[in-house]
Amino acid sequence: MNNPELHHYKLADNVIAFSSTRHGGVSEGNYATFNINRYCGDAPENIEANRKALANCLGLDISRIIVPHQIHSDNSRIIAKEYFNLPDNIRQKIIEGVDAVMTNESNVCIGVSTADCIPILLYDTEYHAAAAIHAGWRGTVKHIVMKTIKEMGVIFNSVPQNLKAVIGPGISLDNFEVGDEVYEKFANAQFDMQRIAKRYSIMQPKEGEAPLKWHIDLKLSNRLDIETMGVLPENIIDEGVCTYDVTTDYFSARRLGIDSGRIYNGIVLR
Repeated sequence: MNNPELHHYKLADNVIAFSSTRHGGVSEGNYATFNINRYCGDAPENIEANRKALANCLGLDISRIIVPHQIHSDNSRIIAKEYFNLPDNIRQKIIEGVDAVMTNESNVCIGVSTADCIPILLYDTEYHAAAAIHAGWRGTVKHIVMKTIKEMGVIFNSVPQNLKAVIGPGISLDNFEVGDEVYEKFANAQFDMQRIAKRYSIMQPKEGEAPLKWHIDLKLSNRLDIETMGVLPENIIDEGVCTYDVTTDYFSARRLGIDSGRIYNGIVLR
């Protein structure tokens, strides 16, 4: 049995929060070695072996590991007790096209897959509820983290001041180069561009190409949204890991290509 190496975050004694690393699985090549995402081209038998290993590591049935098919939307789903009574094909439809999942059920691992995009895990210390959010630049522009925090308030009565947040491994400002059209989308979404954006020189610009390119700080963008909602800064964990810089430990689609593995960022309530 392979043994996935997980990077854990301390949120509470009765919560397991983690990001998977590239170590401890059976996948090969750009998927090496630990990938549980079915939507990135990895061999199905390796994905299932890695999922079984993760379930064993967490002490869960494999059916209780939730891996949505993300589409860079701001769509969310609640994983309630009734979900597990549904046929497998219906369960898959429920998490199709979803970029945020929430639950207050114990012994369920909700999570999102990333490989440069920003994963955010939320935990409500009062009502023992959780959310996992995938925030690529498109989701960030849609303020998916703000939307999810609002939804937690409606569904679980969560109050932002009682939330703890993890901003997991994702691409840094230095490495996230974008075109002018992406910069404009962030500006139109009312982000503080002086704080989240910076122009960098291109070392060898192509003919006709501008010598400067915008870079966006996706982590800071989401952190600002989290704080705007009222989450206390001291309750936000961000270890500053840039996926592009540390591909020995984490997957980076910009560096490895889209045909590569994905980090799974999960949270389990006990």
